[in-house]
Amino acid sequence: MRMPVLASDDAESVGNCPFCQRLFMILWLKGINFTLTTVDMRRAPDVLKDLAPGSQPPFLIYNDEVKTDTNKIEEFLEEKLAPPNYTKLGCRYKESNTSGQDIFRKFSAYIKNPNPGLNSMLEKQFLSTLVKLSMYLDTPLPHELDQNPNIAESTRLYLDGDSFTLADCNLLPKLNIIKVVCKEYRNFDIPRELKGLTRYLDNAYKQEQFRYTCPNESEILIAYKSVAKYLTK
Repeated sequence: MRMPVLASDDAESVGNCPFCQRLFMILWLKGINFTLTTVDMRRAPDVLKDLAPGSQPPFLIYNDEVKTDTNKIEEFLEEKLAPPNYTKLGCRYKESNTSGQDIFRKFSAYIKNPNPGLNSMLEKQFLSTLVKLSMYLDTPLPHELDQNPNIAESTRLYLDGDSFTLADCNLLPKLNIIKVVCKEYRNFDIPRELKGLTRYLDNAYKQEQFRYTCPNESEILIAYKSVAKYLTK
């Protein structure tokens, strides 16, 4: 099994691509042997152009078949690499799959705006999505309530429980980009007062499957140089 992913700007390491990182995390968590290949799209090998014309990484090559749609690759991996030989990564609770789904859209509007007059409104809209996610992470899940009916606040590590799921593989790469870009362009840090979200990120960065698949911060800033805007004076 091979997975070509976007190369960094210097073509030496993994570039900024949350979809690539999402699949990289899934394969690592599944525990299967796979080959990761970085692809410099400025000098993409002809063989890749033949394999997936017009497509951007990530790709998945399995038994000489090329898959290019990230969602379908995720579905394929979850179906093909199933228990008892491989870990199930699907969520127990459907709400875990949709938590945080508005964050990246609001972040994009916030970070692409150059007008100081609009910044406060856009920041509040963006912040409201972080608050909503943090509230979900603070709310005990049914299995936690089964174990302790009197629990008022969740202590789980991740979105759906104490193990990474597909939902975490989707959301965490985006949150990492948000953390880096917001600090650079707005001097904005995710508030530590958002206890659920803070606990989630602190626990996630301890896990090698997330921490070691993150691109270098410089790669993220290079990727956003043409789209993110500093506020004009």
